[in-house]
Amino acid sequence: MDSPAQPAGVAAAAPPPPASPKPPPAPTRRSDRPRQRPRHLDDIYDTPVLPGQRPSHPDSSTASAAKYPISDFLSYDGVHPSYYAFLAAVTSNHEPRSFRQAVLDPRWREAMSKEIYALELNGTWTLVQLPPGKRAIAPKWVYKIKFNPDGTIERYKARLVAKGYTQIEGVDFHDTFAPVAKLVTVRCLLAVAVSRGWFLHQLDVNNAFLHGDLEEEVYMQIPQGFAQPGETRVCRLNKSLYGLRQASRNWYHKFTDALCSLGFRASPADHSLFIFRRGSTFVVALIYVDDVLLTGNDLAFINKVKSSLDVQFGIKDLGEVRYFLGMEFARTTDGVALCQRKYALDILADAGVSGARPSAFPVEQNHHLTRPTVSGDVLADPSAYRRLVGRLLYLTVTSPDLTYGVNILSQFVSAPRQDHMDAAVRLLRYLKSTPAQGLFYPASNDLTLTAYCDADWGGCESTRRSSTGYFISLGGAPISWRTKKQRVVARSSAEAEYRAMASTVSEIVWLRWLLSELGAPQTRATPLYCDNQAALHIAANPVFHERTKHVEMDCYFIRERVQSGDVLPLKVSSHLQLADIFTKGLGADRFRFLLSKLNVRNLHAPACGGVLDKAHSRSSAHPHHVTSAAHALHASDVPSTETLVAYCKQGYICLCTDRLKPEH
Repeated sequence: MDSPAQPAGVAAAAPPPPASPKPPPAPTRRSDRPRQRPRHLDDIYDTPVLPGQRPSHPDSSTASAAKYPISDFLSYDGVHPSYYAFLAAVTSNHEPRSFRQAVLDPRWREAMSKEIYALELNGTWTLVQLPPGKRAIAPKWVYKIKFNPDGTIERYKARLVAKGYTQIEGVDFHDTFAPVAKLVTVRCLLAVAVSRGWFLHQLDVNNAFLHGDLEEEVYMQIPQGFAQPGETRVCRLNKSLYGLRQASRNWYHKFTDALCSLGFRASPADHSLFIFRRGSTFVVALIYVDDVLLTGNDLAFINKVKSSLDVQFGIKDLGEVRYFLGMEFARTTDGVALCQRKYALDILADAGVSGARPSAFPVEQNHHLTRPTVSGDVLADPSAYRRLVGRLLYLTVTSPDLTYGVNILSQFVSAPRQDHMDAAVRLLRYLKSTPAQGLFYPASNDLTLTAYCDADWGGCESTRRSSTGYFISLGGAPISWRTKKQRVVARSSAEAEYRAMASTVSEIVWLRWLLSELGAPQTRATPLYCDNQAALHIAANPVFHERTKHVEMDCYFIRERVQSGDVLPLKVSSHLQLADIFTKGLGADRFRFLLSKLNVRNLHAPACGGVLDKAHSRSSAHPHHVTSAAHALHASDVPSTETLVAYCKQGYICLCTDRLKPEH
């Protein structure tokens, strides 16, 4: 077929240039190849949580596709309805993290308006023009939901804070130190209060820092959302504000003066502990910034203290303690259970491992995380690792079983590698199996101190420094524990154990002092169990030679306390050394054995330690096959509660999940 004629006046199109040959593809490098996660790791990492789901809520779990839902490891069957309502309210409400989020909700807008009104009514600032040479620090909004003791929402609290980290020392502030209660003191006070059957109440001071008197000249920008268009003035602060460097110090002096006027005295063992002793009345006030724990044997005087503080500062009486410093309290006639269930579940949800396969122990038995040549590249964004480790640190307040693992992870926050992140994920998988595990303080009359100390000689492969671990209980309830790398290299296992013993003796001496302040003096020497015979000989005998003279100060210190009757070093077998769990990674059997000796309880365990009276009803509703080496139950035979309990004690089945124990 002929080609169409070219129109007149139009030039013929030039033929296209020949295509240049394409360069040969570069050879694929090993580091550039696409990598996919092995399928056998699918059980470790979580499926994404669906929008609106919160695993920490008592009635919710992770995505339904999760192979290991959190409900298999968390049960609320045995919880009293009022306490369940409290847990549901605490975990199902969420606070905004920024002003942009809060301004969309009318409840938070109203809360911010109330905060500004209260600050202006208190005369916290005066609007002035910024003087030459001065600068104004920026404010920030912080949001918190306050709850009543029954779990209902008391109010939506919007707190205005100053960005004190921009203050300049010597210009905007001078002295800043203010004591805060040690968490060991909190646990020790709780153990004594439960043992003595004292009332245990909680107070919250309204706008505590606003009561402090400000001496420095400090200027602040007008709060976000309340500045008029074209406004050039700033706020000159007349009183302390949350976030200022000196605010906590000013508030501490103001509040302690009020307590002293009521007859309290500050304990020299802990300056945040205030004691009132008159006749048979014994009342203790523990201050943690603006949260107050009030306990004692005289309810009338406790109410008198509340009324007096309310007149001076305006307090919220929260009644019996339920939620203090992020810790959940559950009190029964047997004692008090203490855990951080909500905090643990939030960590799991934020890390995306709420549906991960659980682990039986937190750290590998023969891990090499401290080896100088750890495999894996440095994480591109180490902030996630640092944030996770920081949150896990506070979780050890009620979880001694996590102490060693978190201590190891904390050593690499400056340059974490993939191996360290994998170890952190493993610890989270263990946390997933015990999110509500915590401490239990029995209501017994035993208030005897008992201590264990141990050391892992040369355990750090990069420095060959040893690790100190100790565990101290009061009447069997854990009150103090620690894992810490020693500062010098020990030349022998005896030296490492002796340094660990010195650290433990220091803690024992302070605890004996604290207990005497709380009305529970130790009349006998505190037994200190150690599994190293050489260290015990050094403590009991005046032995000095070239192997011990470089620890001479520790020798004199321990011997002095032994001779004064404060400490009694005793030999314990390595099998029964409870401090072993704080010095090294252990296998599952050894870890579970030691953990069972620490008086650690899981209040919401859906397994053998959970509620037994639900076993028969669950078995009737869900016939199943339960097998073991010596027993077989058919689906048509509904076992009795006694049978299930007997099997459980023999290690065959788990009462609440109806599964064989080895599966979890």
